[in-house]
Amino acid sequence: MHPLLARSCRAALALAVGALLTLSSAAPAAAAPQGPPPRPPAPAVPDPSLTVHPLAPADGPVDNPLKGFARFYSPGADQNQGYPHSLTWTYFGLSEVMTNAANCGSYDWSLVDDALNESASYGNQVAMRFYMEYPGGSGSHPANAIPHCFDGHVDYRTNSYWGTTSPDYDNAYLLTALNDFIAAFGARYDGDPRIGFIHTGLVGLWGEWHTWPYDTDTSGDGYPNYMPTDAHGAQILQAYDNAFDTTKLEVRYPGSGGSGTKNLRIGYHDDSFCYREGSPLAGVTLPQSLGGASYSQLQRTLDQGVENKWITDSIGGEVRPEIQSQAFSYWPGGSGQVDDMKACIELEHATWKINEQSAGYSPADPKVAAAVRLMGYNLSVTNAYYQNTVTGTAKVGVQISNDGVAPFYYPWTVTLGLKDNAGGVVKSWDTTWDLRTVMPRKIRAFPDWGVGSDPTYRDYGYPQYFATTVDLSGVSNGGYQLVMRVKNPLEAVSGNAKKLRFANAAQNADGWLGLGAMTVGTGGPTTPSVEAESPANTLTGGAVTASCSGCSGGSKVGYIGNGAALTFNQVAASTAGTRTLAISYLSALPRTATIRVNNGTATTVSFPATADWNTVGVRTLPVTLAAGNNTITIANPGDWAPDIDKITITGG
Repeated sequence: MHPLLARSCRAALALAVGALLTLSSAAPAAAAPQGPPPRPPAPAVPDPSLTVHPLAPADGPVDNPLKGFARFYSPGADQNQGYPHSLTWTYFGLSEVMTNAANCGSYDWSLVDDALNESASYGNQVAMRFYMEYPGGSGSHPANAIPHCFDGHVDYRTNSYWGTTSPDYDNAYLLTALNDFIAAFGARYDGDPRIGFIHTGLVGLWGEWHTWPYDTDTSGDGYPNYMPTDAHGAQILQAYDNAFDTTKLEVRYPGSGGSGTKNLRIGYHDDSFCYREGSPLAGVTLPQSLGGASYSQLQRTLDQGVENKWITDSIGGEVRPEIQSQAFSYWPGGSGQVDDMKACIELEHATWKINEQSAGYSPADPKVAAAVRLMGYNLSVTNAYYQNTVTGTAKVGVQISNDGVAPFYYPWTVTLGLKDNAGGVVKSWDTTWDLRTVMPRKIRAFPDWGVGSDPTYRDYGYPQYFATTVDLSGVSNGGYQLVMRVKNPLEAVSGNAKKLRFANAAQNADGWLGLGAMTVGTGGPTTPSVEAESPANTLTGGAVTASCSGCSGGSKVGYIGNGAALTFNQVAASTAGTRTLAISYLSALPRTATIRVNNGTATTVSFPATADWNTVGVRTLPVTLAAGNNTITIANPGDWAPDIDKITITGG
């Protein structure tokens, strides 16, 4: 059997007892749900002195880093086959690192580094877990991974149901060794760009923080309890929290280690995601208020009062193996053993999930794509703010919106740049902008909150405004494209690192997002701004002049398109060459228009919606002018174009 298939089958066998093990695991005393989280503070107001440049939206990529699906690591296998993804999942036995039988403080990290380096070579980050008990082994990692340096110091017990050996998790020698291991683990790998998420692991079968049936339900099943006490579980989780300041941590259950651990910087890992089991069928992710079981993941979060943990800590897990092949076939709902998938993602605020069978998904499946884009962050730039012509320094602002279910959890650097006409970046500037502050614009309310019938969506985050001033010294006068990107730290390790990309039409595959045209220099415009209502212009086919309170000349030209056109007849240029055309327009709806210079080929340009028909936006694009007088015609042969306030030509 192929190792990956063997792992999936063993995982399915383990998860098939999910109802029994979760029913038999005594949950800590319930707390009240947190209820709706307060909205974050409102962002800064964009600088009114800057010109607004709306950016057109588009679908975000499905393999954005640190979100979506994770596939199992298999040494030597092509990690970029199957449905696009940016995460690789792997286990390690503790004995594979603690290899010195005479010294528990000696560690060999070579196996870990090999997996991290190989995954990085494919541009992927790793999510990982250490374990000591793995029924049957993983195919490439041992079933019994208890380090031999525990021999003679720690009592071993047999889990006869699974045929595994359980160490005494309450043993002082073991707890000291685990604390030292976690400290060394964090000292070596915290903030490592090759790692995306770490499951705390170490305790129980598969490192999943249960030893079913040898667990806390000892009243009538005849099995002793092999789990650590809450105090000792909390000690292990506290060691992780102490050791990792940057890399995001996750543990299987809300309430693991006792209710006091909910204040640690550790998220959750739902490894039976969106599955329904039992008779009648009940969900093991959704809460009881939405047909879930009493032991479901989200019921546990409500019982512990941690349903808003996602605001600061990531939520991962695994799509239950039994449903992986058809998990998204019923999107946005579910059927049979597949629960309401959209509700699972929205209420859990899921960022990533192990999904080995995603290898069989079609990359063109719109249902899968919709689910993946909803997971985690889905960032877009709604507007850029800057002056079209600058010299010396330039203030640049952007407004970033998040239509996903969770924030981006890492402080990756946002960089601005200028591209020349050949597409080369001539200068760039790192900013202090923090993407972690861009929260989801809307969140789904739990029925348990009592704020409306399901589904009820509440306003939460805002389009976040960031601004900085850049130094243009050393930049030659001329026309440029203002661009922005987010640096994946993995780029310092691998040239194949997946790029974080925005859900915008101007997003480039190289990671740079086009914000619009900018002219550097003091040459000024070749032609000053020309009002659309100027008598020198030609209006055909029903285009008309109308009053406009927000327009520069108090008027605009509307009803352009569907056979009507606006032609600017006197666009002068002293020399032939490329210029920047800035079109000031108004449109309460997204529209397109064709732009034709002289008798050249018409170019179709998208115009994002402005707030209303009296709010002006600016769309910039490069145009090639002839020496002397030029004409620029704005039309749309098959639909309506936006209303036009004026045009401005700069550069040259």
